[in-house]
Amino acid sequence: MATIDLIVLGFLKKESLSAYEIQKRVEYRNISKWVKISTPSIYKKVIQLEEKGLIKSHLVKEGKMPEKAVYSLTEQGHREFEKLMQEISAKAVNIYLDFNAVIVNLDSLLPEDQRTCLSAIETNVRQLKACLEENVHAKENLPEIPETGKAVLHQQFILAEAIEKWIASLKETF
Repeated sequence: MATIDLIVLGFLKKESLSAYEIQKRVEYRNISKWVKISTPSIYKKVIQLEEKGLIKSHLVKEGKMPEKAVYSLTEQGHREFEKLMQEISAKAVNIYLDFNAVIVNLDSLLPEDQRTCLSAIETNVRQLKACLEENVHAKENLPEIPETGKAVLHQQFILAEAIEKWIASLKETF
């Protein structure tokens, strides 16, 4: 998947990292909340990218810890990163919200069950919004967080706010 490739290549463009360090950065930045990326996919992806010649690894030993592979971009990896940046930014924007599968099927439920489903979605959206708000406040003044990361966090918060308003209005019709 090109999105995961771009995430991994982007991290490695900035610095050499192990797969574990990439995974920790994905967790820390909550990237899995806005891009479908999992821990196993990161480990598989670094192997695939190395096989394609886009990244290379070297073994590093720190103290008594076992050796670990640390990855860096090859020249071909730099070109692939730039190509993916152009390709993905030029694609039509799609917003996939899994709960829309519930919304389109609400009319197949009894009114009480419709309200139960809508309330569950509303609760989950509120939890997401609270988590994002906390994350925005925790990271807004940290110099180690890039402005681009802060921008995505802010974007996600605005989307959560909009969905929260939308679900409230939808509940009025059911």
